[in-house]
Amino acid sequence: MTNVLLLGAGKIGSMICHLLHATGEYTVTVADRDEAGLRHVARDEARRLVLDVADPAALADALAGHAVVISALPYYLNAAVAEAARAAGAHYFDLTEDVETTRRVRAIAEGADTAFVPQCGLAPGFVSIVAADLAKRFETLRDVHMRVGALPLYPNNALKYNLTWSTDGLINEYCNPCEAIHEGELREVLPLQELETFSLDGVEYEAFNTSGGLGTLCSTLAGRVHTLNYKTVRYPGHRDHVKFLARDLRLCERRDLFKDVLENAVPMTKQDVVLVFVSVSGQQDGRLMQESFARKIYNARIGGTPWSAIQITTAAGVCAMVDLLRDGKLPQAGFVRQEDADLADFLANRFGRHYA
Repeated sequence: MTNVLLLGAGKIGSMICHLLHATGEYTVTVADRDEAGLRHVARDEARRLVLDVADPAALADALAGHAVVISALPYYLNAAVAEAARAAGAHYFDLTEDVETTRRVRAIAEGADTAFVPQCGLAPGFVSIVAADLAKRFETLRDVHMRVGALPLYPNNALKYNLTWSTDGLINEYCNPCEAIHEGELREVLPLQELETFSLDGVEYEAFNTSGGLGTLCSTLAGRVHTLNYKTVRYPGHRDHVKFLARDLRLCERRDLFKDVLENAVPMTKQDVVLVFVSVSGQQDGRLMQESFARKIYNARIGGTPWSAIQITTAAGVCAMVDLLRDGKLPQAGFVRQEDADLADFLANRFGRHYA
């Protein structure tokens, strides 16, 4: 049995707990800052613990005896958790899309005896594994385009959107600068820009720059690719409405208000679909070629409980990485990138199969 401390019992944390417990190979302790936050976790699936991670002594006590810590907390709490994990000798995993947080985790991981695996989940996460796998098939690279969206199946408001995951993370995507490689040079580009449209399976979509989805691919592919970018997928018209809120009304400068507006006006849903589309072009056998990966993952019942597609894909992503580390299929110490995982191993994994 592998002892896991899971921090955060929300939408994604509860799914992670369910998946790990169901294997019979993980003993899970789930911690949240108050008793109400633990109500999403069944008592027979995990030991439940009230914990304030801002208390270093309490966090250190909670980590004792655990081989793995998974942070399903807001991004701004992760650096402190990573430092505590290093002190406790535990492997560290998180779901952050925040670029600066990941840089801090990388610094903490320098010279560590255990593995530090940030940015697990969907994007960053699985999409980086796909892009890296496609890139390996080319002698030289030209373009790597990554497009991901978590979309409601039945949109019925002006945004054509429902909340499906962390509102803080969503606002980060819409407001923070984005990394990209353009004409071989690493650049920062603005979020909500470079709007494009496309269709897949007869459905029209739009995509635009958002922050964090590339993970560490800019550094991994630096000097090897002409163009590398990541865009979030939405239904047509969404970007213009969000741009009005974020830029024209300047809610990116008042993020607490932005969060309050979204959470009180935009309903959540578990009836969603996750779309993943990655396209890579370059030279193969002396010819310019392109290979693509496209997938849609829908909400489903697992273990008799309905789960949203974004819960399934995000939780399956981090659980698969924990499994792969335990099986020796990832580096066992220091900073671990998502693209260090082999796509075939990931999709063959019992958690990764939810993407298959």
